[in-house]
Amino acid sequence: MEQVVIIGSGPAGLTAALYTARSQLSPLLITGSTLGGQAASSSEIENYPGFPEGISGMELTQLMQKQAERFGARVEMDEVTEVNLRQHPFSIKTYGAEYQTKTLIIASGVSPRLLGVPGEERFKGRGVSYCATCDGFFYRDKAVAVVGGGDAAVGEAIYLTRFAKKVYIIHRRDELRAQKIVQERALQNEKIEMVWNSVVTAVLGQEQVSSLSVKNVKTGEESTLSVDGMFSYIGSIPNTQLFDGQLQLDEQGYIVTNRAMHTSVPGVFAAGDVQERILKQVSTAVGSGAMAAMQAEKFIAELEGHTYPERQS
Repeated sequence: MEQVVIIGSGPAGLTAALYTARSQLSPLLITGSTLGGQAASSSEIENYPGFPEGISGMELTQLMQKQAERFGARVEMDEVTEVNLRQHPFSIKTYGAEYQTKTLIIASGVSPRLLGVPGEERFKGRGVSYCATCDGFFYRDKAVAVVGGGDAAVGEAIYLTRFAKKVYIIHRRDELRAQKIVQERALQNEKIEMVWNSVVTAVLGQEQVSSLSVKNVKTGEESTLSVDGMFSYIGSIPNTQLFDGQLQLDEQGYIVTNRAMHTSVPGVFAAGDVQERILKQVSTAVGSGAMAAMQAEKFIAELEGHTYPERQS
């Protein structure tokens, strides 16, 4: 019988693991398919307090994991395949094991939204990517395209200039949505060229990506852009398929929580991007992970008939 099981290994899940471990609950964190979550794929995080020179997402999440494990958190490299939240204790199945737990913290995050155009599925891993940090090295001295206009898209386009000889940013509008400081860096970078008011309509190639079919949304004109790779950053979809029908989800599939990270099932809490609709940042994920952890501790104390001590820090 586990006291706490945490699904997801991004900043929210790792923070929840740290807090519950410090409360001597020996939490079990199941990583999911990507260790460190989406944060780990960020080439550089400049706006997380305490790192004035910035830090890579991978390094930051590795430090978080090390800190949680120091206090007794257990990290399992596995993926959850089934949950039963209809009875208590809750049942969690993975590819490698089955667990019973008094409380569950869901920090399963989000997945990249697909463009849904011809060729995208076919060329995944052969020129189509959703992680510049993971795959940027393979495009040394080549031309690539980044689709999107937000912080992730523009920031990763800048990162790709370390390797690629040319980086196109394809955006459906005539101005970027990224923070001004990030926009300025991109617009001043001689390796970056903007493709405004445009969308990708097809990914083309033989064995590898060789070009993109691009349509101007204002004129309707279609053109072909020669590139060796495409990185897409057009939003995300919450990883909540396992919980559909067992937890209350909103119209977009995010888990509905109150301000204390309680879900519609007592003893089940959610934190991070899987329930955050407004500001998907490491700092907000960390805050919600801490809240979910403290509420899980309170729930366990009440189950055992103990008074929960209010914490000041």
